[in-house]
Amino acid sequence: MEGLISGKSRTYAEFKPSIPATIIPLFDELRDYCLSLGKNVIEDVRMHRVVFSKSIKFRSFADIEPQRDHIVIKIKKGRKESEKEMQVKTNDNLEEVKKLLLEAYTNIH
Repeated sequence: MEGLISGKSRTYAEFKPSIPATIIPLFDELRDYCLSLGKNVIEDVRMHRVVFSKSIKFRSFADIEPQRDHIVIKIKKGRKESEKEMQVKTNDNLEEVKKLLLEAYTNIH
C-alpha cells in the first residue's frame, strides 16, 4: 500500500534523517499516536511531511510537517470542515493535540 497516495514509495526510515534531531522524539510520539488509532490508518511519507489517512479511501485526517524547532500539524475532521493548523514545540503538552487527532480520525469518513 505504500506510495499509493503520492505515487512513490518512501519509508519513514528514509524520511527521518531530514527531521531536525531536536524534534525527532516529538515527531515520533505524534506518528506513533496516529498509527495507534486503528489498524486502518495509512501512513503516506511525502517529501517534506507525513500524511495519515483512514482506510483505503484515503481520507486524510492529519498532516505532520517538521520544521527547525517545531512541528506544523494540520488536522482535518471532514471534507466539509476546514482544517485546523497548529504548531507544536518539544515542551508542549500533547493532550489537546491527541484529542483533536482522535476526533478527526473518528469523524473522517
